[in-house]
Amino acid sequence: MGDPRRATPRADVVLADPEVRAAVDRLGKRIVKQGVDDVLDRCRRGEVDPSHVAQAVIDGLPAYATTLRAVLNATGVVVHTNLGRAPLSAAAVEALRVAAGATDVELDLVSGRRGRRGRATMAALQAAVPDAGGVHVVNNGAAALALVTCVLAAGKNVVIARGELVEIGDGFRIPELLESVGATLREVGTTNRVKLSDYAGAIDAETAFVLKVHPSNFRVEGFTAAVSVQQLSGLPVPVVVDIGSGLLAPHPRLPDEPSAGGVLRAGAGLVTASGDKLLGGPQCGLLLGERELVERLRRHPFARALRVDKLTLAALEATLTGPPTPVAVALASRPDELRKRAERIASELAVYGAVAVDSTAAVGGGGAPGVELASAAVSLPAELHDRLRTGSPAVVGYLHHGRLLLDLIALPPTADDVLIGLVRG
Repeated sequence: MGDPRRATPRADVVLADPEVRAAVDRLGKRIVKQGVDDVLDRCRRGEVDPSHVAQAVIDGLPAYATTLRAVLNATGVVVHTNLGRAPLSAAAVEALRVAAGATDVELDLVSGRRGRRGRATMAALQAAVPDAGGVHVVNNGAAALALVTCVLAAGKNVVIARGELVEIGDGFRIPELLESVGATLREVGTTNRVKLSDYAGAIDAETAFVLKVHPSNFRVEGFTAAVSVQQLSGLPVPVVVDIGSGLLAPHPRLPDEPSAGGVLRAGAGLVTASGDKLLGGPQCGLLLGERELVERLRRHPFARALRVDKLTLAALEATLTGPPTPVAVALASRPDELRKRAERIASELAVYGAVAVDSTAAVGGGGAPGVELASAAVSLPAELHDRLRTGSPAVVGYLHHGRLLLDLIALPPTADDVLIGLVRG
């Protein structure tokens, strides 16, 4: 008998298969060609029957032309940075679909002339924060603070409390950001205590503004003292406040989290924040405050380098004007309702040793540090951890006292049956 590997088909023959051609239209030739080459190598090693090559290629191709994978967030962290922060609302996802093609992003269709970029998004943001005289959006929260510093404080001083020289994820530090765009820091107070007189004593003719940074990912407790925005607003220079998490209005479950509206009413000249945290929108940086200051920022050449694209504008507008975001829904969830869901899921998975338990969730994403959110979870044997995390879609929970907990606060009810199916395998 001859070597069966001699029957291995040529790559062009496999690529001509109707299903493989359809995959090329969906994923692109590079991805499919690599899949064909891999399967043909396996065929030559005798691992794939020559008659099954095309089907093996189809079975091994990814679902999408991106390596990003869908994840069910069962970590109990509502805004999980490693999972992409805020999940978008259905309205925002639909807005992305519309914006993916040609749009009127800078065209007034009535007059046929050039229109202001993102005008409807800016109007929606202005309506959401009526205390802001002007609004602008850049590509992330750090960019918002960098633009403010570049425009107002290049070659000048920025006064900031030592306890607010924060570091966030991946080694990013506020002081290094400010210095990178030409500002000099004037640190005041101590790590745990600062007074209004400390700020006042540091202000001179070279001071551009006072910066107050909300320590959104840690808490300092004990013998502490801080100065409020309202007190700082009496100083002879503008007050810039980085609230970080993007909360636009006060939230009853987050009493200590500053909101953009509240900070502006307290006297801040400018507020910077992220759009993909508590706001529940796409990654972007929000700039809100005095109209003249915001307009200076918007018209500065550096602002062009930080400009958001049409997809961000569309998703942000839908976030602001559309239904409650997944983050808002999670924060409004009731523990008793979550517990009922957990009990139903556990009853369906009883054969796998599942039980419903009370759990404690967190806001995450650099927001509301230390705030505990009552939640509920499905407790499973720890042996399922790796299998679920590498499944499709992936399920990411956390291990606690030798058990795998799948917290439901950040999972919509529509995901419950999907979760059950994934555990059953």
